[in-house]
Amino acid sequence: MAGQRIRLLTAAAAAGLVLAGCGAGGGAGGDGVGRLEIMAPADPGGGWDQTARSMQAAISGAKLADSVQVNNVGGAGGTVGLQKLATERSEEYLMVTGLVMVGAVETNGVEKRLEDTTPIARLTAEDEVVVVPADSPYRSIDDLLAAVAEKGQGVSITGGSAGGTDHILAALLLKAKGIDPGKLNYVPYSGGGESLAALLGGKVDAGISGVGEYVEQIKAGKLRALGTSGPKEHPELKVPTFKNVGTGVELINWRGVVAPGSISVAAKDRLVKLVADMHASPQWQEELKKKGWTDTFQTGHDFSTFLTVEIGRIKPVLQEIGLVK
Repeated sequence: MAGQRIRLLTAAAAAGLVLAGCGAGGGAGGDGVGRLEIMAPADPGGGWDQTARSMQAAISGAKLADSVQVNNVGGAGGTVGLQKLATERSEEYLMVTGLVMVGAVETNGVEKRLEDTTPIARLTAEDEVVVVPADSPYRSIDDLLAAVAEKGQGVSITGGSAGGTDHILAALLLKAKGIDPGKLNYVPYSGGGESLAALLGGKVDAGISGVGEYVEQIKAGKLRALGTSGPKEHPELKVPTFKNVGTGVELINWRGVVAPGSISVAAKDRLVKLVADMHASPQWQEELKKKGWTDTFQTGHDFSTFLTVEIGRIKPVLQEIGLVK
């Protein structure tokens, strides 16, 4: 009788350990991610916040983790959040990042950089577009760049914040034509709505933004698209890519996720698998379709290499336009 009682207690203890292991291991059967936290290094409502919350919806919907929490840490082009990431000790933690942060790291001169993180995956991208008012004399990107070469500061180009994706694209286009980026008269605005108003009001000669900001006004005939910055023709706009019209410039406003630099190799592998499983899920594919995002999924070594190349080419551009010493 005593022996039977011992056997029953042993079996119960073993069952308890199995149950505990399942609870701690999360949605992937004990060796996956349990309680995931995703930081959007910006205020609610913007692109990084939308990415984080779309990830939350897809991961939760596909039951890939026990719980997913999103928190916002805004400020300085995402670099406030980047500094916080450096102090994070959880191995179940992701931060949304993107091209804007690459520039912000340089212009803000912060201590902790993207090189100090653990790259996990690139997720999405949006093409940039250069536009002019419908009655503009500039019919092509060559026309616009020739005017800048001739008139310098007499040609104004608007876009988002100084040092951001729009500003970087303008400088790259000038460089590609051998035009001193110092000639660029760039008029920054905090949002696409303000730059759109400046364009439609005739206050600036041209504008640069993500396709989504200007596409409706282009379709309505109020703006003329001169070209897009992605690797291939944009399906909605049907205008040339800068890569194929003599400048050779390609730039995508990409978004991805990184983890704290201190995590273990095993933790990195779990997070890469989690994001890969999310990417393959119907829930994420529906989010891509709903948001109109271009799928540019890339993980591991490929994403690390991409990030290194982006950092290496952006800093010299920012130096040439006087935003970085």
